[in-house]
Amino acid sequence: MSRALAAAVAGTLLVAGCGSAEEAAPVNTFTNPVYAGDAPDPHAFRAGDTWYLVHTNAGGRNVPVLTSPDLVTWTPAGDALPALPAWADPGRTWAPEVIALADDRYVMYPTVADRASSRQCIAVAVASRPAGPFTGHGDGPLLCQADLGGSIDASPFRNTDGSLYLLWKNDGNAIGADTWLWAQRLSPDGLSLVGEPARLLKQTEPWEGHVVEGPFLWRRDGRLYLFYAANAYDKADYAEGYAVCESPLGPCAKAAENPILRSRDGASGPGHASMVEHGGRTWLLYHAWPEGAEGAVDPGRQLWLDEVTWSGGRPAVNGPTAGPQRRP
Repeated sequence: MSRALAAAVAGTLLVAGCGSAEEAAPVNTFTNPVYAGDAPDPHAFRAGDTWYLVHTNAGGRNVPVLTSPDLVTWTPAGDALPALPAWADPGRTWAPEVIALADDRYVMYPTVADRASSRQCIAVAVASRPAGPFTGHGDGPLLCQADLGGSIDASPFRNTDGSLYLLWKNDGNAIGADTWLWAQRLSPDGLSLVGEPARLLKQTEPWEGHVVEGPFLWRRDGRLYLFYAANAYDKADYAEGYAVCESPLGPCAKAAENPILRSRDGASGPGHASMVEHGGRTWLLYHAWPEGAEGAVDPGRQLWLDEVTWSGGRPAVNGPTAGPQRRP
């Protein structure tokens, strides 16, 4: 038993001996969901001592932003993208992700509704502060594969040599076509794509159904992991898996043990995750429906937090967990 966990248990026993059951809650633990509001497609990042989290439009906001001191307690902090680009329509602003290029320069890649093509396309926006307000850059989408159903779920990645890449999914399931995860180099300022796009992988496994989406890259101990979600987003079959890639542009090989996160313990359809490190531990933030409320607007997809451990070069998500677990 770790020192922190032992202290938590001791505190629990002490309180339980002199107070009510409510007072006996462990002081160094948390329980999921860590945010009970609608927070689909969450992406967390840190600036200074504060964690920030942006997610798909909800509550009348294009890009709701939450802040937290500890990854457990989250507080709404407004709309990071209060004004959409002039070429985009409101109501379908999805899966934003942010990368910090300097202390006073943050670049966001939201998916927005492109009026000209009637498809979902990827925009780029810039802010001087992590919570925004972000302002759209350019006169049109950064990326829009309209003939492939559109482009969604953009995720920026900085490689060990400082080069930048963007990952995304072509929205093939919108037109009955394959969904591929793609990657391409970004310019050093993050505002344009350079070189040629590379296909990384598509839906091939039974657990993936007709869709793969929500990609992000994570490097650990020299290995490059491509995490992704799969299956219908509004069903309990939605889940999270990973592949190992030789470079940000592939090739990638799917893990045999997929999916590594699936419905259980009241969390239905968990996935579309982002990953962070805090205090020497790895954490996965993802959304999940309450069991039996798949597809419902209220409460929607809630924010869950679970630890990822690594063994033999393989990640294991210790979740979804509904009971108390040690805080980050």
